[in-house]
Amino acid sequence: MALADLLTLQNHDSAVDRLRHRKVTLPERAEVEARRAAYAELEARRAEVTERRDVELREERRLDDEVRSLEAKAKAVDTKMYSGTVSSPKELQAMQADIDQLRRHAGELEDEELEVLVRREVLDGEVAELEAAQAAVVAEMETLLAAIASQEGEIDAELAVEEEARAALAPGIPEATLRLYEQIRTANRGVGAARLVGMNCQACHLSLPATEVDRIRHLPADTLVRCEHCGAILVR
Repeated sequence: MALADLLTLQNHDSAVDRLRHRKVTLPERAEVEARRAAYAELEARRAEVTERRDVELREERRLDDEVRSLEAKAKAVDTKMYSGTVSSPKELQAMQADIDQLRRHAGELEDEELEVLVRREVLDGEVAELEAAQAAVVAEMETLLAAIASQEGEIDAELAVEEEARAALAPGIPEATLRLYEQIRTANRGVGAARLVGMNCQACHLSLPATEVDRIRHLPADTLVRCEHCGAILVR
């Protein structure tokens, strides 16, 4: 009975191993990592475009400030020229020339500012597109993470059933047998006990010699026998 229980214990342990493996290898996990990589790539592009946009924005503001300064100077000269404090025709002519030169320079800077503004708006559009793409990737990751959480909950429920059944069964198996089983399981990729079917060990699926199988068949049912290939405890 103990050896039959040992095989049942192995079935529970194998089920636990499969469930744990399934939990860590859910396909959605790889998809989440792919989305994270895609997000990182988008973020690098967004940062690069944003930096270029900010350079244009600073230049736009600098030109705007300079235009405002020139216009203020032109207005100040214009105000003085019509204030009546200056009566010399030559001085008035020079002031008018200054106003014309200031406004001409301001106009040139406004044209330059317009070109910068156009470039900045194009980059604004690129930044917006990249941010929208990032938002879409984040939404996809959230959906995938929700799916992972749901599946993890289902797997954890199945694990609880298997682990509870194992915990109930283990105390009925002799301690020495259980200890040996655990040692074999650790060294044998999770398999510590297997059924002997015909001449084949169901752990390694290799055939035992006919003389060995015949010897095993004539042993008392509770005699502990191990596969000569993989070392698993054989249950017959």
